[in-house]
Amino acid sequence: MPEADEVLPAPLPPYRVLTGLVDRFGRTQTFHREAAGEFSGEITGVTDGAGRHFRLVLTTQAQRAEEARQQAISGGTEPSAFPDTLPGYTEYGRDNGIRLSAVWLTHDPEYPENLPAAPLVRYGWTPRGELAVVYDRSNTQVRSFTYDDKYRGRMVAHRHTGRPEIRYRYDSDGRVTEQLNPAGLSYTYQYEKDRITITDSLNRREVLHTAGEGGLKRVVKKEHADGSVTQSQFDAVGRLRAQTDAAGRTTEYSPDVVTGLITRITTPDGRGIGVLL
Repeated sequence: MPEADEVLPAPLPPYRVLTGLVDRFGRTQTFHREAAGEFSGEITGVTDGAGRHFRLVLTTQAQRAEEARQQAISGGTEPSAFPDTLPGYTEYGRDNGIRLSAVWLTHDPEYPENLPAAPLVRYGWTPRGELAVVYDRSNTQVRSFTYDDKYRGRMVAHRHTGRPEIRYRYDSDGRVTEQLNPAGLSYTYQYEKDRITITDSLNRREVLHTAGEGGLKRVVKKEHADGSVTQSQFDAVGRLRAQTDAAGRTTEYSPDVVTGLITRITTPDGRGIGVLL
């Protein structure tokens, strides 16, 4: 741990970009960015630790709109409203309209002559830029999503192929109030100041107690349906520092002051466990 008067490294300047990740075993994941053109600076390729290379196919909103028009023409149907641009800024942040449309395996050192003839995964997007469907390598739809007509990006339903559709209802503040599962447990959510009550369709109840504001709001105590209570403690910047289980045993976590990653865990019996990063 750095000393109190030790000068820490300065934050990276904004022009520095992530080019790779190395885990504790020395395995490297390398990101390849487009050098020029409409996707300049975007990640369009990844090489994993096994030497396999994946190509990330990106599309713009204008390209997706043109594809939708061409599909309508070839199918003899009236083109649906699909704008060529999206709002440049949303409540979730800036939006350049670029989306990931497919992932291809383009090199495998173990099987260089046996590469798949289709993408490993393919994504479909709504005219508003929301993720609509996911297809696997056999071109089978495996996920689908439905969104609120009024509020862009607010998911109101999703489905795994072969399973029932899960639906959501929201209050006027945009918070989920119900999660409806026709073939399993459904949940209701009741919000109070620093308190969220979750009740399932078997009338079992859990209560989450929160502290902090905005992005630093954290769950500091959880009352479980069986009557037990667990608690968590966080530092001033929202990092987990300790958890106490239902039996009153506390586990402490020591994060790195620079990265925020946990470097040491102290168990309830006082043993310290170092975490290699």
